[in-house]
Order: sequence, then C-alpha cells, then structure tokens
Amino acid sequence: MYASISASQWGSPTAPKKALLIHGLTEWSGAWEGLAQLLVAEGFFVVAPNLLGHAWRRSTDYRVSTLAEDLRPYFIQDTSYDVIVGHSLGGPVTLSLLQFLPKTKQTAVILLDPPLEIEGAREMHKGWFLNEVMNIRSTEEIDDDRGWSQRDCVLRVLGVSMCDRTTVEGIFSHNAPWSFSGLLRNIPPHVKITVLASDPEAGAVCDTEHIPCDVERLNVRVLPGIGHCIHYENPDAIVDSIQLPRAKL
Repeated sequence: MYASISASQWGSPTAPKKALLIHGLTEWSGAWEGLAQLLVAEGFFVVAPNLLGHAWRRSTDYRVSTLAEDLRPYFIQDTSYDVIVGHSLGGPVTLSLLQFLPKTKQTAVILLDPPLEIEGAREMHKGWFLNEVMNIRSTEEIDDDRGWSQRDCVLRVLGVSMCDRTTVEGIFSHNAPWSFSGLLRNIPPHVKITVLASDPEAGAVCDTEHIPCDVERLNVRVLPGIGHCIHYENPDAIVDSIQLPRAKL
C-alpha cells in the first residue's frame, strides 16, 4: 500500500523520450519548471514526483530507501526513462531507484550536488533546513540573496511552505549514519551516471573526494561559480550533460 502520490508533469505522454526528476529536501515537484521546459523543447515527456514529507505528503518513515520505495509506482509495467535527474536529497533517492530500472533500457542519470557523506556536518545541515522551514523567507529576500528569477524564487518559497520541521528532523534522524557514496560503486551496465557538483565556494554540499574513483560509467564535473541549486542557476548545464553522451551514439 502506497501513500497518496502526487506529481507534476510537462509535455506530451507520447513524446519520444521520458525524464524523471527527483527534487531535494524542502523542495517540491514544481521546482523543476525551468529545467522541465528545456527538456520538453528537446522532445521529452517529463514527470516529477513529490517525495514523502513534501508538498503536504505525510509519512512516519523518512529513510532514503523508503522514499525510493514510495516511487515504485513510477516504474510499473517496466516503465523506463531515458534520463533521471536527482537534486540534493534526490541524489541518494535516485541511486536507490536504480534497482527498479529495466535492464533492457539505457538510462542516463544526472546527480545534482548530491550529499553523499555529511556525517561530520549532519547537525549543521539539519540546522540550515530547520531554519528554512521555521523562518520562511519572502521571494524578495531570496532574490536579494541568490539573484534567481522571480519564478524560481516563488517556487522555492512554495516548496519550503509545504514542508515542516517533522520532515527535516525525520530525514536526518532516520538516515544515520548519512553515508551513500557506496551506492556509486556498482553501477549497472545499462546506466551511466554524471555527477554535477556545485562550486565549494558557492555553497556546495557534494564533496568530490567522497565520489569513488575509477568507476566505469561514472563522470564528475564541478560547475565553477554555481551554487547548490543547479536547476535554478544553470539548467543548461544539466541539459548539456544529458545531450553530450547521447550525441555519441
């Protein structure tokens, strides 16, 4: 039995390509609007689920494995995707979804600044997110701080407004120790993974030293000057990461 699910979608279900977008902590499916529109222009049908604890979805179990299991309905009847993108918390969730992918379909996976190992900074990260949901900023304050578009500032405020401290506390307490880099060590042969890491000087949470070396079908790229929310700040870099490997086929 699955809790009631909700999602946003863009484009036509009959489009030749499909993309699945997994948002991060205190975000929601609508946060992908900018990237989704770019993907639709490239011929994709785009689906973005709301994770448990987000967009008013409630839960008592916030383990990453449970968040992934909740998304199993998106893979029924061997439903496949050309591209899966996971941002922040959505990165470990995406890696946990690899087991559901049909083995007959090549899939490109893009991880946006995923927090793979944060055990030493767990309380600091938890404090950041608790402050976000307990002291929700206005769109004007976010614009002044980040310089994002008005649309993205509004979407960010909506995401935070539809989350609460119970979700934040559950995410951090139910995933102890916070260690997900091992999920990158055994990438299935039908999957290629690209990690887009933010600039450490711009608020990155993905430490590239935690990414395993010499792993087949795993590429890593650091985006200079780009902060944690890559989908707001540089969605074109995400599209480029999808297109480049496909152009070689």
